[in-house]
Amino acid sequence: MGKTALVLLDFQIGILDRVDAAKLSKCLGRVSAAAHAARAAQHPVIYIKSEFRARHPEISALNIMFAQVKTAGVFVAGDASVAIHPGVAPQEGDVVVVKRQVSAFSGSDFDAVLRGLEVDTLVMAGVATSGAVLSTLRQAADLDFKLMVLEDICLDLDEEVHRVLVEKVFPRQATVISSEEWIKDMSKV
Repeated sequence: MGKTALVLLDFQIGILDRVDAAKLSKCLGRVSAAAHAARAAQHPVIYIKSEFRARHPEISALNIMFAQVKTAGVFVAGDASVAIHPGVAPQEGDVVVVKRQVSAFSGSDFDAVLRGLEVDTLVMAGVATSGAVLSTLRQAADLDFKLMVLEDICLDLDEEVHRVLVEKVFPRQATVISSEEWIKDMSKV
């Protein structure tokens, strides 16, 4: 029998600095509560973060989204932009995976970590709903993981895109639930 893991995507300072402060504060509180509940239930908590080498050799000029990252010179190992927000920072026993593409699976050892931990169910939250969450969800579905999305701790700069994804697209491949409902369901087990 497999395990459930809480997967927190791109809760990094350099990404979160573009989110409205009030919205961010509420979201980080929910992330913290979900992580606390996962740890209490002995579910692995896995943080995924974007990080590149100096001069970004892993970013192709053909990659429209990441070409902007390369031009700006951000998200380089050791830079403050790659740090996970201190309000939801990993704790002892949590796993941190570095990715070099939008999906947590591409250019990382995420799949190996999941297999090593015998995880078959991913409970995902992150930034952006239309970026890391969408890409990771699609790839995880193709890899036959059972999927849940904590819709209230996914953020996107475009609220309409977020709404369409969590209401219409994600339910085709995942259970979409609030973090409060997920925490309550875990306490019943």
